[in-house]
Formats: sequence, structure tokens, C-alpha cells
Amino acid sequence: MDEHPLVISADEALVDDLLHLLAAAGTIPELTHGGSALRRAHRAAPLVVLGADVLGAAAVRALPRRPGVLVASRDELTGEEFQAALAVGAERVVVLPRDEGWLVERAARAVRDPVDPGALVVVSGASGGAGASTLATALALGVRGERGAVLVDADPTGGGLDLLLGAEWSEGLRWPDLTGLRGRVDGAAVVASLPLAHGVHVLAPSREVPCLPPPEALQAVVSAARTDGHPVVLDLPRGADPAFAEHLLAEADLGVLVVPGRVRALGAAGLLLAGPVWGRAVVVARTAPGGVGAGEVATALGRPVAAELVHDRSAQARGERGEPPQVGARTPLGQVVRRLLPRLDQRAVAGA
Repeated sequence: MDEHPLVISADEALVDDLLHLLAAAGTIPELTHGGSALRRAHRAAPLVVLGADVLGAAAVRALPRRPGVLVASRDELTGEEFQAALAVGAERVVVLPRDEGWLVERAARAVRDPVDPGALVVVSGASGGAGASTLATALALGVRGERGAVLVDADPTGGGLDLLLGAEWSEGLRWPDLTGLRGRVDGAAVVASLPLAHGVHVLAPSREVPCLPPPEALQAVVSAARTDGHPVVLDLPRGADPAFAEHLLAEADLGVLVVPGRVRALGAAGLLLAGPVWGRAVVVARTAPGGVGAGEVATALGRPVAAELVHDRSAQARGERGEPPQVGARTPLGQVVRRLLPRLDQRAVAGA
């Protein structure tokens, strides 16, 4: 059975306007302003339109993040309402009647060519040299699927994840070309503009023109790629703005914190895991001979270790040759990837 857009509002005049516009787009929406089936309908709908009147409702605020959410209003939003729209992950605020044409086109496209949104995985290290960038690249190789994963490098000082894929000379845009992006952008166009290597589209910094990706541009790229059905793996630097990092982790299907088996790294990891940003992340212990083992990491942090990344003596040499991380079933990275990726499905079930 075909799924229909979902309209959530108790404003009768606004609902009437939305019904006419969605009918013009060739679809009849499902209507609700709450109820026990809200989460199921919210997850399944190709497009969700929230009335500004329900932005403060507890049931709406508790809904899991997803692409394809709009906020509709017959008046310009107040500052508080706009912040609430951002908090629910809205891709755009639609003000009627000004944005009627855009809404009809957006709804028609959602119904005509529905795409399951791509997963978002956010990876970071508890300390420098944790191996988070290598793991992020390996996860992108493992999760690429039919449409190809998008690997986003948000660290302008890390050398560039295109190097890990051997794509440093590949044609395509880098961060300086995309820092002006804001709001909703065409995911297919953005992804097609990026360097492609080993089935992974990679957005990395430029070594000639280093720059810090603005949060607005980073959010626009992530949302666009996911809306177009691409899984996104984001390598988030430890120095990222805490408020924006918290926003990304709340939206993510899986957050991964890589913790080296070193005493100082354990201290840093404990602080991160106790805070609001990384509190729900899973822990990957990176161990080496003579260091702290995975069991000791779990004991020190009071958290289970989701996977152990053991030392791989050949990884550095392969990296120097421009070869991508090895994710075969018997490789250290491959074993970690196979432990983590099933958690994406578990998170989806948990959010049902």
C-alpha cells in the first residue's frame, strides 16, 4: 500500500490549506495531531508537515529525527518557534500562501519518487591519534549500499579523508567549494559533485585552501545526502562546537567514540561519555600490545565495549601507498565494521 504524507496540526484553517495544496500535488495526506500511532506514521510517511501550532507539543518534540520534515504556518514564525522548528529537524519552514508553489512541487516529488532516508553515523576519537578517521572510512566502505555512502570529513586539520581512499587527485568539490550551502539543497547534485573512490563519495577539506566547514553548510550536506537515500558517515573532530555536535548526535542513527587503550585517553573518554553530547554513543576500544585491554577499558568507563580494534601492523604501509582500509571479514577493521553496522537496524527498531 502506498504511503501518504503526514500532516500534524490542530489548526483547522492551516489543515484546510494544506489539504488543498497536497491534493494539487496528487496525494491525500494522513491527518493527526497526536495519538498512539503517531510514531509509526511519522516514520513511514514520505513527507511530514508539522503545523507551527504543534511545535511545542511533547509528543512532537519526542519524535525521532528524520529527513523530509517541513513546518507550515500562515504567518512568519517567531524566534522561539523558529528555534523549535530547528529542534525537530525541519528542512524548511513553509509560509502560506507565499510558499505554496514550492510545497506542491516538494510533495509531488516525495510521493512520486519516495526514497528511504540514509542512515547517519557520527564517529570521533576520545583523544588525538585514536584512529577515528580510519574507522569512519572503513564504516563508509562497509555501509555504502546501492547508492553509495557519503563520507564527510569535518576536520580541516586532519589531512583529508580523500587520502585514505586514494582519491586526493580525483575530480570533485572540496569543502571550500561548499561552505556557502544553507538550508535545503539538491542531494543528488551535491553527491554527484564529490570525488568518488571505491564506491564512496567523499567530502574532504582542501589542502591548498584549508577552512572550517560552517555548521550550516555541514548540516545542509548531511541532510541533502540522507534525503537522497545515501548513508552518511561523518568524521567529527574533537574540537567541534558542543551545541552543534549535540544536535548531530541527536540526529544520528549511531554515534561511535573510539577510545585508545591509554590512561589519558580513558580520562578524556570518561568526561565525554558523561556529558550530553556523547552520552548515548557506543565505545570502540583501540588496543595495542602492552596497552590497556578492551576489558579494562570497559571497566574504567563503566560502559560496555561494542567492538575492539586490535593493532594492524600492515595498515600504515597500505595507507602510505594510497590503499583504502581493508574491511574483509578477517581484517581488524572489517571485524569492527561487522560488529557496528547491525546496530543501525537496532536503533531503527528502538525508535519505532
